Amino acid sequence: MNPYDANTHPGTHLVAETLDVTQVTTLNTTSRPGEPLYRAATQVIGAAYELDELHSRVTHAAKDALQLLEPVSRAEPGSARVSYALLRTAVPELGDLLAQQGRAYDHLVESVSAYQRLLPEPDSADDDWAVAGKRPLMALEAVEAGGVQFRRTGIGDDPYVSQEKPQKRAPAIWPQTAQRLVAEGLLHQDTSANVYRPGQLLSLTPQGEAALRDARSTSTRVSAALGRSTTPANSRALADSADVPVARTSPTSSRSR
Repeated sequence: MNPYDANTHPGTHLVAETLDVTQVTTLNTTSRPGEPLYRAATQVIGAAYELDELHSRVTHAAKDALQLLEPVSRAEPGSARVSYALLRTAVPELGDLLAQQGRAYDHLVESVSAYQRLLPEPDSADDDWAVAGKRPLMALEAVEAGGVQFRRTGIGDDPYVSQEKPQKRAPAIWPQTAQRLVAEGLLHQDTSANVYRPGQLLSLTPQGEAALRDARSTSTRVSAALGRSTTPANSRALADSADVPVARTSPTSSRSR
């Protein structure tokens, strides 16, 4: 369970949800200082708390601006002139803080993506079912059509694959299939985008394009081979039936009848 409140600590909440951790401050304890993963984790921690701090400052600045407007809403004599004078300073300050908060959010998302790229590949031995049968081919064809994104749900952090223009009667793509194809270098996952919204676009790598061509040509060759094997078999059957000797009646038997 995420221990951070998204309304008060959006930075640490995002890190805990995305990386499935309960304490953001311990993110860099699994690697040694000086290692790339340690530096990336430390950057994520700093970016998360920077966003939390800016969010707190924005919240207080917004409350101060609302307090300045209260006398105006009550139509108190002489209050409008004082409130407007103070608002001329408060509003630009609030706008500047909001701009800083937006940049801090983008920086945090980039930091998390950089950290994820450095994580070791998980053991895929237990998910061979994800690439069984025609699942890889269907996934490659869907990605080739475009608009396929790898995403995670905001609640539960469950992975799923969305298709912008799903084909009619096309089966859904398992997220495990997409992850295996990415791990094997057949698909590219745009990890610079937010995995929640809008999602990380999947595209074919050169290796994936070659695998898709091979799969299609193999299917074509199999179909052609089946077609060739069917016709000669029928012809041989007809030829064999034509070579069967026909029983002839002897003159003697004819006379006897």
